[in-house]
Amino acid sequence: MLSKSERAKAAAILIEAERSKKQGKQLSVTFPKIDIEDAYAIQQEVTKAKLKSGRKVIGHKIGLTSKAMQQSLGINEPDYGHLFDDMLVPDGAKLRFENYCVPRIEVELAFVLGKPLKGPGVGLFDVLRATEYVVPSLEIIDARLVNPRKIFDTVADNGAAAGIVVGGQVMKVDDFDLRWAGAILYKNSEIEETGLAAGVLGHPALGIAWLANKLGPRGVTLKPGHILLSGSFTRPVHAAKGDTIHADFGPLGGLAIQFV
Repeated sequence: MLSKSERAKAAAILIEAERSKKQGKQLSVTFPKIDIEDAYAIQQEVTKAKLKSGRKVIGHKIGLTSKAMQQSLGINEPDYGHLFDDMLVPDGAKLRFENYCVPRIEVELAFVLGKPLKGPGVGLFDVLRATEYVVPSLEIIDARLVNPRKIFDTVADNGAAAGIVVGGQVMKVDDFDLRWAGAILYKNSEIEETGLAAGVLGHPALGIAWLANKLGPRGVTLKPGHILLSGSFTRPVHAAKGDTIHADFGPLGGLAIQFV
């Protein structure tokens, strides 16, 4: 467990890394006694600083939803981070590569709530009833700390959240079996990854249920209008300067961005 001053120092490292676009040293190395509660407390410190600067929380993201990723980090549950208003990226945007440290792209379904959700006790059908619509999305993730990272580094770093692109076909939850929503992820016209949304805890809505139940005891309610990224169902794809990333969700449409 870290002291309050150590948590503040850790938050300052992450804030500076995001400002300078230069990765910092792993918190798990600088602060060997860090634990998962410290990591979430550091994430919250960074969030408070961003809110103070005028940024607004517009939702949350869920990460590490696959068993393979959890096992590789020695954990048994996902993690979460905050989404801010300045992370929204329009479909088809050209993004300055220099605005990121080491950008990677993931394919996800974004849930937009029509009713509030607060745990504990939230289940699959609670999420489906509360969801106004679901839309295809790309998440831009960007590690502000160098490799090799541990779960404490990823959590403190806001789950590496750096951007979100939404678009394609807006759908109601009863329009489609969400487990079978699939995507092909291309980089420069070559297929890099494919996957089905069932890869997220068996059903992407279960990711949202996990989030509500995780945040509820912390006094956080998932609000109507919030965007909730349910977790990637492909491995992240690295992007370099000049790369075009395109996700084809079949009948649900497509999304693309370019790093310039």
